[in-house]
Amino acid sequence: MTAPVSPAETLRTALTSLLDGLPARQAGQAVERLIASYRGATPTHTPILRDRADVAAYAAYRMPATFEAVHAALEAFADAVPDWAPAGHTDVGGGTGAATWAVTATWDGERPVTVLDWAEPALSLGRDIATANPALRDARWQRAKIGSALTLDPTDLVTVSYVLNELTAPDRTALVDAAAAAAQALVIVEPGTPDGYARVIEARDRLIAAGFQVAAPCPHSAACPIVPGEDWCHFSARVSRSSLHRQVKGGSLAYEDEKFSYVAAARFPVDPAPARVVRKPQIRKGQVLLDLCETEPGLRRTTVSKRHGALYKEARDANWGDAWPPPSDEPPRT
Repeated sequence: MTAPVSPAETLRTALTSLLDGLPARQAGQAVERLIASYRGATPTHTPILRDRADVAAYAAYRMPATFEAVHAALEAFADAVPDWAPAGHTDVGGGTGAATWAVTATWDGERPVTVLDWAEPALSLGRDIATANPALRDARWQRAKIGSALTLDPTDLVTVSYVLNELTAPDRTALVDAAAAAAQALVIVEPGTPDGYARVIEARDRLIAAGFQVAAPCPHSAACPIVPGEDWCHFSARVSRSSLHRQVKGGSLAYEDEKFSYVAAARFPVDPAPARVVRKPQIRKGQVLLDLCETEPGLRRTTVSKRHGALYKEARDANWGDAWPPPSDEPPRT
């Protein structure tokens, strides 16, 4: 019996032909401009995705990375709400719909899906790509300016990924407030830069003030223990590199790591992890060093050694961003 194809594999297949007929130089130039726009700190007042060439380059280059980052955030959220699944989903500023694919990879089944974006070429291409995913066959792709004038219909889940960096401060505030008013659960993802983290923390504070409980990555809904300006909270998702990735960035590795910051919160009870691994674990001879954000709240480094038995193997297998300790284990002795 043939194993079912995952949404990630289906998405990669759907993206392979997007650049057919688009000159490599034109695609590369579009990607370089998009990288500067998405990781920059200057809000824009026009859609970043301007035409079919931009959208094709964006989808081929950025969509897999956005998918993996949002999927990682959604999986952490799902772990904190194991008995819940969204009955409806709205993706704000969704462009070509990477977050909608991530939702279908996190929860089985079909649900009403609405993608809102102000770039019609992105919506058009996203609609075309979505025909490869049965769970998205009835999705609505609707043009809307993302900002202070946005209104959202009530729904279970709202995702906002790589959008806040495009907006002015007043529009960011308005968007977060509108999403909070409409959603039972809200997941926000931004680039894993100091500025991206600052935008996530700003949104996190507003969600808590609006009555949400933080489900991930934080193990608590108290103030973030990171001192502003000294560090920032971010995570990493492994992304398979396409030929376009290698063309633009050079090198021959088959993968790259997408750095991202996020917050996932809900209006209903959540069960966050007792702690979260917030840096890449350091494996040394006979021991593993884990940097943790804990429930207290606070940041702490813990050492797991061979004397901890089975927990030592779990620590060696732990990844940056994982919950700690594993669900069936007791906290390590330090």
